[in-house]
Amino acid sequence: MLGALPPIVDPNVMVATAGRDDAAVYRIAPDRALVATVDFFTPIVDDPTEFGAIAAANALSDVYAMGARPLFALGITAFPREKLGTGLLEKIVAGGAAKMTEAGIAVVGGHSVDDAEPKFGYAVTGEVHPDHVVGNDGANRGDVLYLTKPLGSGLVATAIKRGLCPPALEREAVAVMMHLNRAASEAMVTHGATAATDVTGYGLIGHLTNLKGGADIELRAVPFMTGVRDLAERDLFPSGSRRNHAAYSDTVDWDGIAEIDQMMLCDAQTSGGLLIAIPPSRAASFEDAMRSAPYPAARIGTISGHGSIRVRA
Repeated sequence: MLGALPPIVDPNVMVATAGRDDAAVYRIAPDRALVATVDFFTPIVDDPTEFGAIAAANALSDVYAMGARPLFALGITAFPREKLGTGLLEKIVAGGAAKMTEAGIAVVGGHSVDDAEPKFGYAVTGEVHPDHVVGNDGANRGDVLYLTKPLGSGLVATAIKRGLCPPALEREAVAVMMHLNRAASEAMVTHGATAATDVTGYGLIGHLTNLKGGADIELRAVPFMTGVRDLAERDLFPSGSRRNHAAYSDTVDWDGIAEIDQMMLCDAQTSGGLLIAIPPSRAASFEDAMRSAPYPAARIGTISGHGSIRVRA
């Protein structure tokens, strides 16, 4: 689809589709650049207020992944006209607006359409210094890789839809997905991150492929939500996770780890954490900065320099 777009010739476009980065970046002055992104999806939890908050946190995440500060948001809504009297849409919008307020920005407008299947999200605009953009292509060999939220939201979302998710795990997943990546973004900028991306629909493995240089990952170091492996053993992977595994399995050196573990690393996430490359000399200070966070940064591997992904038990 992106191949249908004409070549970009504007010299002020710093980051666009070709780089497979999280957001577009456009220079508006020598010391200012705008960061723009858009994201929306169908409900993944039953509570409409929580759905709105998760959609907001997810949309903001792309701005945070670029090391930028969000400025404002525009809402995107698809909702069946005949359901407008139920109050559900108001709760979705209120949940999203509250999360945007937590992020320190306003929802200044938006657009809605009549659609049988509800969808909700935001276009978010942020700001960053052109010299301080954190893209996905700056990592160096030996940089330490961190993940700032546990994995498993894809499995949880499927289990919720089928009425099979333990209540405690559902509550944990909702809290994880609603958590803003703001503090992690601020910490990575302060401690010299060379590259970053957020972990969403392509799973950890898919988003690792967007970081240049290749990586060595330690399976035992990757954080997962409590009890999510039980869902994996019941084969509650969403279709997106299966597509991810099919797309990347032949390009990853799995070192003989079980297929269930491969699938869990490919699980399609919603509003996941940041995947961050930090120079070794700054790793300890970054860990200290994240130690008191609700989800401390997990050290999961290193940038290898050999161009491919290797996973070790």
